[in-house]
Amino acid sequence: MNRLKLISGHLSPGGSAAPLPDLRSSDCGCAAPSSGDEVVVVHGRRTAIGKAKKGSFKDTTPDELLSAVMTAVLKDVGLSPDQLGDVCVGNVLQPGAGALMARVAHFLSGFPEKVPVYTVNRQCSSGLQALLNIAGSIRSGTIQLGLACGVESMSLRSMGDPGDLSSGLSANAKARDCLIPMGVTSENVAERFRVSRRQQDSFALDSQIKAALARDSGLFDQEIVPVSVTVRDESGQERRLEIRRDEGIRAGTTLEDLARLRPAFKPDGTTTAGNSSQVSDGAAAVLLGRRAAVEELGLPVLGVLRGSAVVGVPPDLMGVGPALAIPAALQQAGLKVNDIDVFEINEAFASQAVFCVQRLALPPEKVNPLGGAIALGHPLGCTGARQVVTLLNELRRRGRRAFGVVSMCIGTGMGAAAVFEYPGP
Repeated sequence: MNRLKLISGHLSPGGSAAPLPDLRSSDCGCAAPSSGDEVVVVHGRRTAIGKAKKGSFKDTTPDELLSAVMTAVLKDVGLSPDQLGDVCVGNVLQPGAGALMARVAHFLSGFPEKVPVYTVNRQCSSGLQALLNIAGSIRSGTIQLGLACGVESMSLRSMGDPGDLSSGLSANAKARDCLIPMGVTSENVAERFRVSRRQQDSFALDSQIKAALARDSGLFDQEIVPVSVTVRDESGQERRLEIRRDEGIRAGTTLEDLARLRPAFKPDGTTTAGNSSQVSDGAAAVLLGRRAAVEELGLPVLGVLRGSAVVGVPPDLMGVGPALAIPAALQQAGLKVNDIDVFEINEAFASQAVFCVQRLALPPEKVNPLGGAIALGHPLGCTGARQVVTLLNELRRRGRRAFGVVSMCIGTGMGAAAVFEYPGP
């Protein structure tokens, strides 16, 4: 009860911020004691993000999407898959978090049977959690190199089935809150913290504008793996396509367009299809290693993992997660908000993204400079890994040493964040 009061006070509008060390958190990585033992990111790639149910990946299975990025990452750096110590895949909707699907993708990619693979489901942070799991194995000395991935087909699998749960959950308020639809939690955040419809629509518009500019300027080209797929139309006719551009970006969107949309979750609400993340299909993969092993193999260093944290928050306000996770991760990395050049915060809903930006006093120009999930889409298990790929490519483009943060809220009431350094050219 005291912890809940502490969190509530930390989030209260105008309330005093509770000291972060008092919050219960699961710290998933700390700065390495020596440079040779640092966990570094070697390379990362992603697919384009397709519109679920009606986009170009609607008939493509997740193992095929996953295989495309797994293969591309290793091919790009000339690494044989038999040098990997482990592979971890984030997935949310496939049965068993996609354990079978991941092993199938593993073999489709030409990986040898001796290389193990497993999956993890921490909902919207699954792709990032896969990275943190691989980082933990590297840090413990269990492995030297590992591949962290995320994948989701929201076309072929839908949310909605909560699984087998105790009938006793109805008597426990917090357990019961875990079943609140995500859109309703967005409305809760908007109401509790007074995030207006106009603020949400303005944030959504900015996401679309930034993403469209990034796409049209070719800023995503380097990170996207072209994927050849077969697409069936309504008559059953098939055609082959090569997909290399994100499909969710709505160039030309206006504030007036967004204002005309009806609330999606409450008749008098403010959360709409236009200021929420899109349901999507996609995959991403990130190669990590112990710095000494990476340098011995002559592989590049794209980034260094400097800190990370996962925190718990009230389930009915799950969208506030980044507001607590980001400070916890920064504290672990020994950094402050002002030290960070780019914040990649998942735009599950504009309401929660606006709240987190305001609560942490983040400079807007540093937040999602290439757009976010409102424009690009949010393939659940993929997003965390996709954000890392996008962040590190953006930091590299800046041509100097820089720091970035990846963060997201998590269904049932959590938040995750990780801090990366781009060491410079």
